[in-house]
Amino acid sequence: MKKIFTTVLLLATIMVSGQQRTVQEKLGYPKETKLLIIHADDMGVLTSLGSIMVPCPWFPEIASYATEHPDADLGLHLTLTSEWKTYKWPPVLHNEVKSLMTDKGFLTDGSVDLGKTAKADEVEKELRAQIERAIQFGIKPTHFDSHMAVLFQHPEFLKIYIKLGREYKVPVLLNAELEKAWFGIDLAAYVTEKDIVTDKVFMALPDNFSKGMKNYYTDVLKSIKPGLNCILLHAAYDDAEMKAVTMDHDDYGAAWRQADFDFFTSDECRKLIKEQGITLITWKEIRDKVVK
Repeated sequence: MKKIFTTVLLLATIMVSGQQRTVQEKLGYPKETKLLIIHADDMGVLTSLGSIMVPCPWFPEIASYATEHPDADLGLHLTLTSEWKTYKWPPVLHNEVKSLMTDKGFLTDGSVDLGKTAKADEVEKELRAQIERAIQFGIKPTHFDSHMAVLFQHPEFLKIYIKLGREYKVPVLLNAELEKAWFGIDLAAYVTEKDIVTDKVFMALPDNFSKGMKNYYTDVLKSIKPGLNCILLHAAYDDAEMKAVTMDHDDYGAAWRQADFDFFTSDECRKLIKEQGITLITWKEIRDKVVK
């Protein structure tokens, strides 16, 4: 009896210990490590490392880059919206997903509540088609995230998003604080201990841009605490092409994207990361070491 009790106690201790392991420890770092993913959204609109928007016109170009650079950390920015005024894209499945489309055949611009208008089965079909198209083009996604956070906004979409991550064996961007504060969703009801949940996600908002991106990102880097942190940025050049894409959008427009690019390519940024003892990691590292 004593032997059985000891064995059960040992197993229970191992289970509890496993549940308490942090993402840092699962990746082989001390639990006090400040991990940071610096992540660029909207590839397919721009060319920088981050996540790829499959429905966008320039998708074949970034797909070519991905196949030529197989070690690059490139995920998929799963897309259900087309927000710009004249630079538009349709869903990959076109007429098969009518509930996601406008009467002109494009994805909606984000002003429509897709939770009320989109059919969940069509959402899943379109997202799966985007993933399969990326794979067809030779991309090996390191993670999934959501364009304009649409997949975080509705419980049925969130279930599909998490399910696809598990099925394709990649981490998906999740954050309990963002879900609760922005969308009123309790993430704990949808994830298990096997899912990767970030401790903190940072993204500049219009008020931050008006006060200066350098000030905002400097404060962010100084605030990073131990755990898995992620900065979402939107980097590009403030040139004629990006001005045309983002016309009539001061927020997240060309000037905004140049400011992001300038800060994260600066010596000051690199110095801050070093001074704050921050360890930079990638979604690829998480996929390969934790999500198997």
